Amino acid sequence: MNTSLDVNDMIQVSLVKYSDMVIRIAYQNLKSMTDAEDIAQEVFLKLMTSRPDFESDTHEKAWVIRVTVNLCKDFLKSAWFRKRTALEDSIPQNDKNNEILDAVMRLPVKFRNVIYLHYYEDLTVAQIADILQQKENTVSSWLYRARNQLKKSLAGGFDNE
Repeated sequence: MNTSLDVNDMIQVSLVKYSDMVIRIAYQNLKSMTDAEDIAQEVFLKLMTSRPDFESDTHEKAWVIRVTVNLCKDFLKSAWFRKRTALEDSIPQNDKNNEILDAVMRLPVKFRNVIYLHYYEDLTVAQIADILQQKENTVSSWLYRARNQLKKSLAGGFDNE
């Protein structure tokens, strides 16, 4: 039998376990670290208030990803977001991976999400389709198109194979 303290402890563990992932997903959707941090707060607030009962760690992770993506979509559709002028986030530019990050950030959101979930979170196409509530074939197509766009932008438009 779970007590209130046990649930709060489980939420605290989830916060530590998923906070970096939530920030990364929100950032790659919103292209703003401050907005990503706001979304992360909302995700964990939803976790605390709804207190869903998860079947497994995989189910919990999928729920957190789904809520993060949905909150980002809602944020991007909001009138407040559309009418504001955002200040540029200052990101250090001394890392060699910035070229890759810039190329990924230029992709459409749906492509950025599948690239991130597949390569960084190591999820299968089936798992991504379930989380994004899309057909597996759709997710496969998005992944294929995203890879091709990245290949072209990183190779300067030339095929190096």
